[in-house]
Amino acid sequence: MSLGDGASSRTATMRATAHPVRLQIMSLLAGAAMTAAEVARKLGLTHANASYHLRRIAEVGLIVPAGEERIRGGVAKRYRYAVGDDRDRILAAARDLHEAARPPGTPGTVRTSTAVAMFRMER
Repeated sequence: MSLGDGASSRTATMRATAHPVRLQIMSLLAGAAMTAAEVARKLGLTHANASYHLRRIAEVGLIVPAGEERIRGGVAKRYRYAVGDDRDRILAAARDLHEAARPPGTPGTVRTSTAVAMFRMER
């Protein structure tokens, strides 16, 4: 079974969230929409570094633009965590799990009662 584009999309998402600074940024943006300059100040980063990480996260759709504001003759994008998309991600993950599931008794599967017994022993 091939997962195709879904697998490459998940790989891109994992890469985008693999950096600790990006996880901190997403945590900040879950609370409030921010510009790159605001993120840089909060995390002690350079503006360029914050902008770079914001672009990488935005490329995979984990954050989305939440408007723009004029600053010193320029325009600053404000980003927010794409919280509304969590439902879609959870449904997609459940769909992938369902499609990957194998019927009981298929070689390589474990009976549920056996898995539960093993889990209890590992406490």
